[in-house]
Amino acid sequence: MGKWFKRVATLAGLFLAAVAGIYGLAWLKSEAALARIYTVDDPPLVFAGDEAERVRGEHLYNVLTCVECHAEGGTGKLWFDAGPVGRAVAPNLTPAAIAGRYDADGLAAAIRHGVRPDGTPLRYMPVGDYHRLSDADTAALVRYLQSLPPAPGPAETTVIGPLARVLHLFGKIEMVPAELLDHTPRRREAPPVAATAAYGDYLAQVCTGCHGADFAGQRVPGTPPELPPAANLTPHADGLAGWSEADFLRAIREGRRPDGSEIHPFMPWRTYSRMTDVELQAIWAHLSRLPPAKSRS
Repeated sequence: MGKWFKRVATLAGLFLAAVAGIYGLAWLKSEAALARIYTVDDPPLVFAGDEAERVRGEHLYNVLTCVECHAEGGTGKLWFDAGPVGRAVAPNLTPAAIAGRYDADGLAAAIRHGVRPDGTPLRYMPVGDYHRLSDADTAALVRYLQSLPPAPGPAETTVIGPLARVLHLFGKIEMVPAELLDHTPRRREAPPVAATAAYGDYLAQVCTGCHGADFAGQRVPGTPPELPPAANLTPHADGLAGWSEADFLRAIREGRRPDGSEIHPFMPWRTYSRMTDVELQAIWAHLSRLPPAKSRS
């Protein structure tokens, strides 16, 4: 009996040592990632300064899903609170809330690089979706944010939980998206606004955070198991093969697939439904021309 207890105690000790070792590595890696300093030297934004620019920015704020996290009016909100994973809070972006910290180019660096004015990275900001945003569209989005009236924001703050650090260690959560990007300074231009595959490719970048860089679908990084994986958006048999442009527009406008089944509300189709017909037609033109790929989910 004594030998049995000794073996159990030894195994328990080894297990606890392994857990402590993994968490120690996770803590060191995550702290290094959070402390890293990035340099952003993109060309300064150039503003048109007219009402059309602000209106364009408001449209982009809505259809590029900024509103999903930062709420109507840019006031911010609690995004998720998941116990040991931690808590993510999208901050208040109204001018009064960020005064003295973010100027126009600082906002552009946050949007396209996930980097604060002091060079440290933002946490959980899905910057990969916006990294290609053109200079003109970024200026429009910033112009809209700078026009917002003062409003109170969330009282909570983002907290990195121990499980988030472990998931980051194994590449299962994008805690610091800035570390995945190319921060080389450059100008960015968008294709002309038209129902073309080129413009659709530009717009569909916002879909890659969930559906993957190849649009073949995936388990969305960091999501709980009860949520379904993101769908395959390529024209594969387990994706959008057999869909028409009309089917795609209906799915985004009404949240229903061609067979009538409902799209899971985790997919923010109501937000994307604010897109114009031209924008949705462009995205369809892009998706329908992708090489068919088997779903990874």
